[in-house]
Amino acid sequence: MAETTWATPYRAILASRVRAQRAYRTGFALDLTSSLLIGVTELAEIWIIFHNVQVLGGLDFHAILLLFGLSNLAFSSADLLVGHLDTLPTYIRAGTVDAFYVRPLPLLAQLMTSEISLRRMTRIVVALVALGFGLSLNDIDWGPATVAMLLVAAVFGTAIFAGLFTCAAALQFFLVNGSELTNSFTYGGAYASSQPAAVFPAPLKLVFGYLVPVAFTAYLPTLAILGLPGPAGLPTWLAWLTPLAAAWVWGLAALLWRWGTRHYQGGGG
Repeated sequence: MAETTWATPYRAILASRVRAQRAYRTGFALDLTSSLLIGVTELAEIWIIFHNVQVLGGLDFHAILLLFGLSNLAFSSADLLVGHLDTLPTYIRAGTVDAFYVRPLPLLAQLMTSEISLRRMTRIVVALVALGFGLSLNDIDWGPATVAMLLVAAVFGTAIFAGLFTCAAALQFFLVNGSELTNSFTYGGAYASSQPAAVFPAPLKLVFGYLVPVAFTAYLPTLAILGLPGPAGLPTWLAWLTPLAAAWVWGLAALLWRWGTRHYQGGGG
């Protein structure tokens, strides 16, 4: 008999969600295809831009492939793990979030394991393909530091986006119908992270470099891997502080989540 641990109920919930999605194979295949097309379309957008310009923000097309791969790998992984937190307003409006409160498990952990959208895995595949081409086409000085930078970008980039999803979910306890506003920081941040931050005006560099630090997920690691200098205000060495950027986002997420859950008064049912 398998040993029962604190993670057993979470694994059981996730396994049931996976089985439910695979039960209807045609629908599951269509979901995978649609998600794949979204990723391919975003990649095609990058190709169209560089069909008209040679360099953007100091990066050529090969460097942008590396940037796009790192950015989309981090965002798609976070979206797969916790992207469904954006359904929290639906639970709040229906009053069903109250059911999570009565269970002897942490609310955030329950919500994180309440769903897992396997269709989002195809976007990770697109990101990995772009990353593979980006790593093979660029002249990279391979060494332990380069490998470490790739791991830091993948792990802590995912953590940064996961923290942003949690921040956005925490704000729903106050906004309820404000998901479009918070999506501007999650999905908008994902789009901003796939662009070279050097093209941003100074205020946006401040926002996406430090306040919502998505520049740490791909742009700064790309500069570090390629050995390129950073623009004013975003020096390349900052890429090694990506774990601190993730800690900043999760610190903010923890405060907002604690504030939001204490503010929630129930669905009234």
